[in-house]
Parts: sequence; structure tokens; C-alpha cells
Amino acid sequence: MKQPKVGHIDFLNVLPLGYSYGHGGAQGLSVVRGVPSELNNAMRERRLDASNVSSILYAREAEHLSVLPDVCVSSDGAVKSILLVSRVPIDRLSDLPIALTAKSETSHALLRIILSRGYGVAPSYTIRTLDPMKGVPEDVAAALFIGDDALHLYYHRSPAYRYYDIGAEWKRLTGEKMVYALYVVTKTLVAESPGSAQLIYDRITQGFAFGLTHLEDAIEEHLSARGNDANALDFTAEELRDYLGPTIHWSLGENYLKGLRLFYHLAYQEGLLPHEPVLQFAPVARATTPILLPS
Repeated sequence: MKQPKVGHIDFLNVLPLGYSYGHGGAQGLSVVRGVPSELNNAMRERRLDASNVSSILYAREAEHLSVLPDVCVSSDGAVKSILLVSRVPIDRLSDLPIALTAKSETSHALLRIILSRGYGVAPSYTIRTLDPMKGVPEDVAAALFIGDDALHLYYHRSPAYRYYDIGAEWKRLTGEKMVYALYVVTKTLVAESPGSAQLIYDRITQGFAFGLTHLEDAIEEHLSARGNDANALDFTAEELRDYLGPTIHWSLGENYLKGLRLFYHLAYQEGLLPHEPVLQFAPVARATTPILLPS
């Protein structure tokens, strides 16, 4: 059986799985690392067999993709790693320019929904590369950061800006949980090599279980590696425990699917999707024992 090519968004929000991959948990897989926008494009172009991707990417490519059950990247309220950083109050952003990170897709749609429905404001948007160390670019009123960049800004705030946690804003607007990333596999792989799809599911679910069991080791290893990189963003072990403990969730239960379906519905109503997708799950044999994923 040919090794399936599997994308891995190399953010701290999937550190447990990344730790497993680095300790033998990727056996049988060819792992390709990148930021969400890179892996989204790779899945669009069928250069990968599976990946974690921005949840809105699935909505746009549902004809070609199946969702792997049980796992995702989500939060129930504050997420800490998707931040709107603004020079002005959020309800005063109408007609002002906002820079959106070039690394993401789901967060773009989520912000547009929140600003439109939650605050009744209609800014102008540009997509560009953002540097968390430089803050909000001079030519815009606010900037949307995601991932490790946003997490760094969450823990290292400047009095010059206002900070809005997009997960908390979604919860305030809808009362629902939010799924930011899904694990998906191509329908072609499922049809041609169901054993490969099963292997991918097993490696991901078992990898999260292993990484969460060894979370302290994963954090220590990450900090040690980043300590040797002069350009790395600075986090403490306490900050990472706070983030990976009560904040980020990885279990794709029905309560999270409800929030995901609402996100797709509102994105469609806002003209951000051509239609509302029907979630179709890959036909894999699911884990029969608990895999230590928070619900």
C-alpha cells in the first residue's frame, strides 16, 4: 500500500498530534507540514490525500472530500489563537480597512459574520502577510491574526490596541461552540484505498491520545526546540498548559457539529459560501475505546 500524503498544520493547537508524529506515530504516513492556507490549497489541488484544513475549506470542496469522524480543532468560547487586534472599538470599524492574515480561511468568514451580525459594521478587507512582532500595520485600523501569532499577542498585549477573541465573539453572538479545523480525506482515496483512509484515521486519533497522555513532555520538547531558534515566538510552559488544557478541544461531538452547521448556514446567508454543505463522513471503523479527547 502506497504511503498516503497527510498534511499537518504545524500550529500549537495540534501540538499533541505533532508530538506523536515525532515519536513514531506517523508510521505508514508521509507527513507534509504547513500553515492552513498552504494545506487548504494542497487539498484543493489534490496534492494531499488527507489533512487538517480550515473548516470552511470543507464546505467549498465537499463534493471531493469526506470528514474524518471524532477529531477537529475547536473551542467552546474563547480560543485565544484567533484575535482581532484593533486601534478602535470593534463597533466603530465600519468603512475602515482591516488586514486579514494570509494564513487562514475560516477566520476570515467568521470575522465577517461577527462584524456584520454582531455589530452591524461593514469594513473593507485586504489579505496580507502579518508580523505579530510589528502589530497592526500602519495603513489599517485593525488586523486579524491566527495560530501561534495570535496566541503570542494574546499573552503579550500592548496598551495601544484593543483585543477581541473571535471564539468568544462567536459564542456571544450565537451561544454555540465553534469548529475551526476539520480532518478530511479525499473521496478518491476512500474509494481506491479504504485501508489508507483507515490508517490515517487511526494514526490521527491514536496520535492525539498519545500526545495528550504525554502533554507535559510535548510542551517541554516544544519549548526546548524553540529556545534554540532566535526567531521563535516566546511562550512559557504555563501559557501552553492554559491554552492546551481548558481552551482548545479536539473531539468532534454532536454539540460541536451543531455549531459548525450554524457557521455554514450563516456563511451561506452572508454570501461567503455558494451553498450549505452536507457533512459526509469517511466510512472508517471508529475507535472502540476512549481516546482522551476533551468533549
